[in-house]
Amino acid sequence: MDNDHTHHNDRACGCDVTPERVDMARRRLMAGAAGAAAAGGVAVSGAAAMAATPQARATYADPAEPGLPQVDMEIAPGRTALVVTDPQIDFLSEDGVTWGVVGESVTEQGTVDNIERLFAAAKAADMPVFISPHYYYPHDHRWDFEGTLEKTMHGIGMFDRPGPLNLEGFDGSGADWMPQYKKYIEDGETVICSPHKVYSPAQNDLNLQLRKRGIDKVILAGMSANLCTQAHLYELLELGFEVAVVRDATAGAKVPEGDGYLAAIINFRMVANGVWWTDDAVERIARGA
Repeated sequence: MDNDHTHHNDRACGCDVTPERVDMARRRLMAGAAGAAAAGGVAVSGAAAMAATPQARATYADPAEPGLPQVDMEIAPGRTALVVTDPQIDFLSEDGVTWGVVGESVTEQGTVDNIERLFAAAKAADMPVFISPHYYYPHDHRWDFEGTLEKTMHGIGMFDRPGPLNLEGFDGSGADWMPQYKKYIEDGETVICSPHKVYSPAQNDLNLQLRKRGIDKVILAGMSANLCTQAHLYELLELGFEVAVVRDATAGAKVPEGDGYLAAIINFRMVANGVWWTDDAVERIARGA
């Protein structure tokens, strides 16, 4: 795939995803998102933010009087890891194919910078870091059925690669890491897991890699809030991990069907062992080193 994120399968591959179809689907997605943003009077900007904006903090503020028991997670050196889902261009860059629907949330949460702050803090504290990436190969486009967002992702060529053993065109593509994260991810220490295929890590080796390192506590961040990040939270909880989610180191799509970030933050409050701001997470990581 090239930097324009076109799908490299040809018409003979059997997947029926051609560059023309990908481009048309991408244009429809971006146009629909731009219209929704304009209708709401919100400008979607590609500018990086250092932290969640005051407006975002107010919009997604925790209830002043919680109705549920308040729990928290303590960092235990040697047993705690940072797990980041999908820190990839297609989700986090204005050049990515989903920017039209996630850009507003990414910008208002300061997601790009906040994820980098977590990487830097974990590396400084010698905390293990694990990446659970999302890739699609030509055979994934031959599935007999898809959910709504699977169909969308496949249709716009999101995270596409020419094959599991082929890195042709990977550098700078939508499947690649955000450039500012490469020094952390490609340092020879970070564990890059096999790709998850739908949303959760049920089909990749994240659980195995964590268990083999004696990890039972996870600080979770990445994209996107109500999809892969939330699915990873649920799966890890079911597997017996203790999980704290970093609320402003993720973001979600805003579409006519709803605000994905709002859906996620409600569920984070209900099921996670901790819901932290990046400032708090960075301080805890340093203190727990």
